[in-house]
Amino acid sequence: MRIALYQPDIAGNVGTILRLAACVGVPVDIIEPCGFAFSERGLRRAGMDYADGVETARHADWPDFEAQLPGRLVLLSTKAAVPLWEAVFSADDTLLFGSEGAGVPEDIHDRADLRIRIPMRPGFRSLNVAVSAGIALAEALRQTGGWPQ
Repeated sequence: MRIALYQPDIAGNVGTILRLAACVGVPVDIIEPCGFAFSERGLRRAGMDYADGVETARHADWPDFEAQLPGRLVLLSTKAAVPLWEAVFSADDTLLFGSEGAGVPEDIHDRADLRIRIPMRPGFRSLNVAVSAGIALAEALRQTGGWPQ
């Protein structure tokens, strides 16, 4: 199981996701460009003292990331038809989250092997990307027995 962030806009969200990933032992892929100045020092600051505890891979662009994709690509999107509780996860899935401002382009949306959404009450647009990552990752780890012991 992996988390991938497509051109993230907000360093604080990346830091929160790095902390989540460090705590449960899940690698994180960051697909650039980012909407903030990205450096190893900045990454450590955003992830606090948790950044050193997570395997992080930076990718210069989408083709670089896609060339290294180990299994299925699972996109979390408000446009997806499959609700989270109907999704069936595999241990080698990569959970992809779009940028906070723009999501992912249509060609990447179409490329996903599985597109899922987290159901919300009517009238609400979306959850924070870090919250979405926590919800989706929890369900994926539950299904695949991937929670740390």
